[in-house]
Parts: sequence; structure tokens; C-alpha cells
Amino acid sequence: MEVWIMLEGVVINSRQHVGLQKLSALSGRIRSSVGPFKNYKFIQDESSGDSVLVCSCFRIIENLEPTCTVGQLVYETVRAHHQRYRTGSGCLLFLAGAWSCAALDSLQRGISVKHIITAMSEGIDICLDVCKKFSVSIKDLTVMEKCTAAPGGTKKPSTTVSKEMANLHVKCLSKSEQRKVKLSRHFCETKSEMLSTVWHPDQPDMIVIAESLSHGCEKAMELAVEAAQMLLRTNQQRISDPLFDISKMLTCLVSGLPEDCACVVEGCILLLSDEQAVVAHVVKQQPLKIALITGDLSQTYRHLGFKGLPGEQCVREDMDLSASSKEDEWVDKVVKLLLNLEVKLVLTAGLVSQKVIQHCCRHQILVVEKVNSSVLKTIGSSTGAIPVNYATQLTESCVGDGVNVEIWRDLSSYERKSLTAVNISTGRNSGLVTVVVTSCVHGKLQALEDQFWACAYRLHHALKDGSLLPGAGGTEVLCVHQLQKQAEHNRVKDSKTGSAANLYRGLVLQLMADGLIDYITAVMVNTGRFSAANARTIVSKQLTEFHRDEISTGKFLQLVSQSKREDVGFSAVEPDETPAFNIYDNLSVKQEAWRKALDLVFLVLQTDAEIITGTSQKNEGNLMLL
Repeated sequence: MEVWIMLEGVVINSRQHVGLQKLSALSGRIRSSVGPFKNYKFIQDESSGDSVLVCSCFRIIENLEPTCTVGQLVYETVRAHHQRYRTGSGCLLFLAGAWSCAALDSLQRGISVKHIITAMSEGIDICLDVCKKFSVSIKDLTVMEKCTAAPGGTKKPSTTVSKEMANLHVKCLSKSEQRKVKLSRHFCETKSEMLSTVWHPDQPDMIVIAESLSHGCEKAMELAVEAAQMLLRTNQQRISDPLFDISKMLTCLVSGLPEDCACVVEGCILLLSDEQAVVAHVVKQQPLKIALITGDLSQTYRHLGFKGLPGEQCVREDMDLSASSKEDEWVDKVVKLLLNLEVKLVLTAGLVSQKVIQHCCRHQILVVEKVNSSVLKTIGSSTGAIPVNYATQLTESCVGDGVNVEIWRDLSSYERKSLTAVNISTGRNSGLVTVVVTSCVHGKLQALEDQFWACAYRLHHALKDGSLLPGAGGTEVLCVHQLQKQAEHNRVKDSKTGSAANLYRGLVLQLMADGLIDYITAVMVNTGRFSAANARTIVSKQLTEFHRDEISTGKFLQLVSQSKREDVGFSAVEPDETPAFNIYDNLSVKQEAWRKALDLVFLVLQTDAEIITGTSQKNEGNLMLL
């Protein structure tokens, strides 16, 4: 699907910086998908007629397949961020578009590229400094939230917790060492027994953190908490160390079942076809030898970076008898090697040719494709198996042992095609946990899987960072206040010194602040409860009160919290469904999203400048290399 579809209706002025305009236009296409309240969208390929159901910013960009240079740069940036954090892609792309508009506006006002980059770099430093100053320790957050949960407890709107306050909470909770948690809005009360926990004063409460980070994905966060707790139990970690190994989590997607049937299972759950299921029934509950392949299990597969013979040319594209005989010869060689090594289970990260599966099934060798590479690594370390790129590289030292295959579920009655789910485990406790994601609508499975991973990674990064940021727009409003304050300071300084550089910095900082305001209002509009004008009026009113009264940070955070409860803020929760927990964001995720958004703007800005003005030996030293 060409990128011009994404830019349809957008007029590009060729006399201005084209790259910045395209970046802004691409960002505008995901405006309705930022924030926790997302609507499902269909994307249809006009050439093939195929369609896909998406709701996240990353999936929208991924399925639109942008082909222009800026579009590909945007996609690679968002993809890299998504692979690492699984959340925050919408914030990244939106702010990249908003700040590209700020850079374009600055250019139209006659500000040079050098001054724009300097001022925007100062602006991002101000925002990152706000994150450091107003981050909340997860231990302090636990104590503050416990105060509300305890009988007669009252919560103070402060980012720090005094020793007296902590001691008070310890006394409140000491009456019942085992506290059954009633999860106010994100978890079902009927499952609270399963999620009950013993809390220690020096230990962050995972459930409290999960409450604050669910962002509307209640069921997904419940699965993430259950999976994390199961990982901690299976790996026998200390209570004081709640950080779980997220690489040992995997998902299994099953269509045809209601979403309430989603569950967490210890082990590695994989789906098999009828032909593979017959083999699984034969080898089940037996100690098996295993081989791990990191690539495709096919005769034509070559690893990344492979270089063919020089001068080699393709004469015919049709498959002839010689090619077929070569494949058959290769399959026979692989099967014979597996039999000699007594391998009964083969897991591959890539695809497996149909001929290999058929030949292996005849010899009762179970072959499973598309297994996550982290799962291969975990199983390899537990069984002694060494992953290889090609099956022909297998030797006796590469083969692991002690693997068991159990039939977990027969899903033939739920799927249109017959499928069987098996659980692959080792006697040495590999510590793997599988989250089974279910839905009656097959097209929703990917979106539900993305929601689970977003929640799991939010929880993981919160425990890893040890701190959280005020959510629901609180951090962004604080950044806007600091940017506007610094912009005003520069304007006053310019009036005294007559320096144009200070004036430039003030203008650019104000434009960056406008971009953050635009982001906050877009999230509010997406809740469905505010018009764009009403949302901007609310934000402006709060900023005006902040500037006029010079209220403290704690007072301002209380104002943000109260605004959510009084139906004048950033949350879409109804007044009778007022959450008992505040909303927070991840520290490292938000910081990285902001950095990458600005890096993207700088890269496009400087590329445009080089194309339009060219470079010379005089100004090469002023270019910023990213």
C-alpha cells in the first residue's frame, strides 16, 4: 500500500521543507489512536483485497507500508521503539509530528537550522529534568496507595513519603499480614483470591503498580500480573526482588473461544496441526532428545549476510526436476541425521518446508516452526541443546535431552481447522510461562496480544526503573509549564541584552510547549468526552492557574488528580466509577519516546537543509550527526 494513501488530502508545499511536512502528515494519520482509548480500524490492501484489523499506532504504520523515504524512516524508528518497549509508539510519532510543525514554523519565522536544533535540544533537556524531579518511587507509591486501601486511610498528594507516614501504614497493615486485594476497576473481584499477596514495607507491591499502569487494559494487565507472579514462583526468586524475566514469557493465540477464556499456563504452549498431533500423541510423556534451529528448516534457506557465489545467475525461474531432486536429497539427508542422533523434537525459529514436516512425521519426529528465539535460548540452557543455523550443522554435542511433550488441549471443536495444543516442558524447570490469548473474532487476536505485551512491559520497566511518572497528562503539563517559564525568561533576558539568540530560543521553546499541549488535548478528545476546543480550554485554564498562583508541585498534582475525579480532566472514567488508584506512566519509556521523536525531527530537518542549501567546508562543522 503506497504512502500517498496516508498523505491523501494533505497539500505539500514544495517551496518549504518537504520532509517535515510529510512527517507531520504521517503523524496526523494516527491522531485518533493516541492515548489509552483506541478504536479498531480496518486497513484494506487495494491490490489483493486483504484486510487487517488494527488499533495501535505501530500496527497502523506497519500495515500501511510507507514507501517514501520519510515514511520508511518513521516506520523503522517506531518499529525499533516498539520491539524494545511495546508501548509509547503513539506518543513518539505524535510528538515527532508536533515538533516537526514547530521546526517548520520556526523556519518560516526566519530562525536558522542551527538555532532550532540548539533551542529544541534545550527544550528536551528541560522535559527530561522534569521527569527526574517529579518521578515517584514505586516503593513510595506502594505506601501511598496502601494508605487509601487501609481502613480510614487518607492519601496525601505528595511525591515523597515521610518516615512517619510509612510507619503509620505499616501499623495499619500489620493487623492482617495476608491482605486480600480488591482490585477496584482493573480486575474481577472473583479472582482476587488468586492475586492476594503478602506485602512487606520495603517491597513494592506489584498489584498496586499494575493498577496504576493498566491504562484501560484491565484484562490484559490481570494476565500480565498473573504471569509475572508465576514466573517469580517457578524461578524461586526472593520476595524483595520482584523484577521478573520477561524473556521467559510467551503468548499462544487461540481463536474460537471467548476472551474470558484467556489464561496463564506454566510451560511452553504450542499449536500443532493434525499431522503433528498424531506424532505428539506417540511421543508424549517420554523423555525426548531435542534439536534447536535458529533459521528456516528448508533447503533454500540462507542466513542473514550470506553471500552467494560471484557471477551466479538465475537462468530459469521454473522449478525443474534437478531442483526437485536436490530438495529431496537434502530432506533425506536431514531426516537421516535426525534419526542417527535420536532426535524426536525439533524447534525452529523460522519456517519449515512441508516436505520436511511430512518426512519427519513418518519417522515420528515432531517438528514445530515459528518458535520465539528467546524460548529457544531458554530451552537450550535448560536441556543443554545448542541452537544452530542449519540442520546439517547438528552434531551429538548440539542435541539436548530431558524434554517432555504433553497434550494440553484439543482445540478442534473451536477452530475451523483441527488444532491441538501441547505443552513442552523440561524436568530442569525452564521457568517458561505461556499466556493463552483467546477471542471469538480471529482479527482481534493480534490487538489483544499487543495489549498484553504492552501491560507486561509497562510492569517490567516500572520494576526495572524503580520510579514512575504522573500520568493522565500530568507530566506533560509540568513540562509545558517549565518550557513556557524558560521561554518567558529568555524573552525578558532578550529585552535587557538585545540578543536575538534568546528570542529565538524563547519562540522555539514555546512552539515545543504547544506541541505537548496538542498531545494532551488529542488524548482528551479520544476519550469521547471532550471536543477539541473544550479540551484545550481545560488545559489552558489549569496552566493559567498554575502560572498565576505559583502553587507547589504537590498542589498541582492534586489539581490534576481532582480534575479526573470531577469530570474536568483527562480520564474517561465515569464519576461513579472513580478509580481508587492514580494513573502513572513509565519513566524510561516516556523519556525514550521523547528523545526518539526529537531525533527523528532533527534527522529530517538536517536532511532537508542539506538537500536545499547543500554543504560546504565552512558549515560542515555545524552539522549535527545522528
